[in-house]
This record gives sequence, structure tokens and C-alpha cells, in this order.
Amino acid sequence: MRILTGKTALVTGGSRGIGRGIAERLARDGALVGVHYGSGEAAALETVAAIRANGGRAFPVGCELGVPGDAGTLYGAFDAGMRDEDAEPGLDILVNNAAVSGSGRVDDIAPDNFDRLMAVNVKAPLFLVQQGLKRLRDGGRIINVSSVVVKHAFPESVTYAMTKGALETMTLTLAKGLGARGITVNAVAPGFVATDMNMRRRQTAEARSALAAHSVFNRVGRPADIADVVAFLASDDSRWITGQCIDVSGGTGL
Repeated sequence: MRILTGKTALVTGGSRGIGRGIAERLARDGALVGVHYGSGEAAALETVAAIRANGGRAFPVGCELGVPGDAGTLYGAFDAGMRDEDAEPGLDILVNNAAVSGSGRVDDIAPDNFDRLMAVNVKAPLFLVQQGLKRLRDGGRIINVSSVVVKHAFPESVTYAMTKGALETMTLTLAKGLGARGITVNAVAPGFVATDMNMRRRQTAEARSALAAHSVFNRVGRPADIADVVAFLASDDSRWITGQCIDVSGGTGL
């Protein structure tokens, strides 16, 4: 059932990994999806082509995040894509998925790396929401992709964990502030998911087994595991849920 027919979605970092899974699922449910990418245009075009091949609607949205003026540039590209699709202006679903990692342990943190993670993982989502509110229709959905690192200590990811903690706080405060418009704001917190971002941590069978052992199901997550929950939060079925962070980590830390 295409429960999102007539809806428009924007998925940041939608060309690969979890973002691609989300973009494909929202399109399968009937949404027109703006697939954002930073530098990997080829991957974004591949994702758009795959969505269209399966009968969905999507278009690429290119913009580097974490630089001055990124939100305005992104929405300019989004609006142009909407015109190319002959779609009515507006937005129903904003998924803040794009992020960078690689913060390291506390002894390894460099100021420029810290600034980069904060710019992409925290500042960009905040101003995408701010500048997106004039496009976001009443009753819309904002879904932020957090991480299990907020609730469980991973000393090798100090700054990354800090950025995701900030994202969850933003989720909570925006949920209250936007409730009068019927807009829900929620987050999902994945555990280890097999994506390009963490490929270096899955190079050996031993490493893969160690990551799988974090979950009670003894496997590493898949993008679809996250995308299915995001699709629920994007639908009307989640209308009475807001200000929440849903753990989608496969039981990490239980």
C-alpha cells in the first residue's frame, strides 16, 4: 500500500547506506523523494535510477553540508528538482540523515575535526529545519538519524557521540515547538549497520563477528532495518508520537 502517495520527502545523505535505504523505502510507499548527496553524484544518480526502475519518483539534490550557506544552497537545488518534476512546491517529510564520523578517542581529537563534525552533524540539520519550515506543510514529519552511541559509551567516538546527543536534544525541543502545527519530530538511533561509513571496521571475519555480537540477534544491522522504522514515523500511523528517539540497534547493550 502506497501510504505516502502525494507526499514529498527530502533525505539528506540519501545516496548511500542508511540514507539510500530510507529514500528507497519512502519512494516505495509513494513519496516523491529528493535524494541529497554531498560529493557522490554518481551514487545519487544510481539511487534515483533504482527508485524510478521500481516505479517510484525521485530526483537528485546536490549540496555540500557543513559549509557557509549550505541550507540555502540545498533548498535551492531541492526547489529546482521539484520544478523539474512538475511537483507542487512544499515538503512533507524531512529526514536529517547525512553525517560524518571519524572523531577518535579524546586524546586524538583535533579542533578542525571537531568543527567539521559539529558543522555537518548538528549545525546543518538545525538550519535545514529552520529554513525548511516555510516549505514544510502542517502535519509534516521531521525525522533525525541519531545513534546508539548516545546511550552507550564508545570511547573511540567522542565527538561523534556528542553531535548525536545534540541532535536528540534538538529533536525534543523542536517537537514541543512545532506541535501546534501538527508537525511531529522524532529520531531513530541505529547501532552498527553495514554501510560504507564503517566498512573499515568490517574487514575481517573476527571484526564482523565482534560488531554482530553487540546485537541480541548476533548480526550487523541492514539499512532496511532502519528505513522501515523511518517509514513508520513518516506515515500517519505515527501521528501521536513526537519528541521520541526510537532505538533501532537490534538490542545493543541489553
